[in-house]
Amino acid sequence: MTEQSRTEEAMGKVSDATKGNWVDAIASEFSRPYLRLSRADRPIGTWLLLIPCWWGLVLAILQDRQASLADLWIFVGCAFGAFLMRGAGCTWNDITDRNYDGAVERTKSRPIPSGHVSVLQAVVWMGLQTLLSSFILFSFNWVAIMLGFISLIPVVVYPFAKRFTWWPQVFLGIAFNWGALLAFAAHSGSVHGSAILLYLSGIAWTLFYDTIYAHQDKEDDALIGIKSTARLFGDATNTWLWGFSLLSSALMLGALWFGTSGLSFIISSLGVVGFWVHKVWQIRCVNLADTENLLRIFRSNRNAGLVPLIFFACAVML
Repeated sequence: MTEQSRTEEAMGKVSDATKGNWVDAIASEFSRPYLRLSRADRPIGTWLLLIPCWWGLVLAILQDRQASLADLWIFVGCAFGAFLMRGAGCTWNDITDRNYDGAVERTKSRPIPSGHVSVLQAVVWMGLQTLLSSFILFSFNWVAIMLGFISLIPVVVYPFAKRFTWWPQVFLGIAFNWGALLAFAAHSGSVHGSAILLYLSGIAWTLFYDTIYAHQDKEDDALIGIKSTARLFGDATNTWLWGFSLLSSALMLGALWFGTSGLSFIISSLGVVGFWVHKVWQIRCVNLADTENLLRIFRSNRNAGLVPLIFFACAVML
C-alpha cells in the first residue's frame, strides 16, 4: 500500500470511489461516512437502478400514447427514489457483508469494516433512507405501491445469494430492474406483457455488466468462499457475455414489438441496436485481468442504458 493510499484510508475514502467525487470534495466531514455507505461517491449504481425505471415509464407512454404532467413527477420521483433505495440497499449489503468486506482488498476500506460507521449507525441510516423513499412511493398509484413493497424481498435476499448460489447476479438483476415494472405501473395502473419482457431484458443486462464487475474480486472471493458468475464462467466469460448481450437486446426488442407499432417501433428499435452495439464494444475492450479496465467498462453501462432511452423518448415525441 502506498503512502497516499494509507492517507486516503485514514480519511475514510473508499478505494473504488470515483476520483474527485463530490462526497470527498465538498460534503461535510460528519456526513461523508454515511454518504460513502450509500455509495454516493460511486453514482454508477444509482444510474443502473434508475435507467430501467425510465425505460418502463417511457415504454408505458409509448404503449398508450398518453403523456401527462403526472409522468413528469414519476420521472423525477424515480430519480430521487433510485438514489435513496440504492443507498438503503447498499447499506443493507454492507451490514450483512461486513465480515467478508474486511477480507477483500477492494472493499476493506468501506465505512463499516474500516470502523468509520458502526453497525447500529448503519441500521439507523438505512431506515432513514427507506422512510424517505416511501414518501415518494406513496405518491404513486396502488399498483406501483404494492410493487414497491414486493421489491423489498429481493433487496433483502440479494446479499446472501452469493453464499448459496453461483448466480447471485440473477438476484441483483431481479432487484435492480424492478423499477421497470414499478414505473410502468405508475403510469398505466397495471403491468402488461411488454413490461415483463423489458424487466427480463434488464435482468439479462445486469448479468452482463455485473459479471464484468465481479471479475475484480474473483481471487479474493475464491479465498473466502464467495460465489459469482465471474468465478463460475472463468475463461469462458466472454462467451457468456455475448449470450447475455444478445438475450437482453432480444427481450427489449420483444417488449417493443408487443408495446409499440409503426414508426415508433422502428425508431425505438434503433435504440435497441445501439444498446447491443455498445455491449459489443464492451466485450471487445474488456480485459478480465485488469481491475481498472473492468471498472471502466462496468461504469460505461450508464451510457449503454441511456442509448435506448434516448430513442424511446424520440419515439414518444412523434
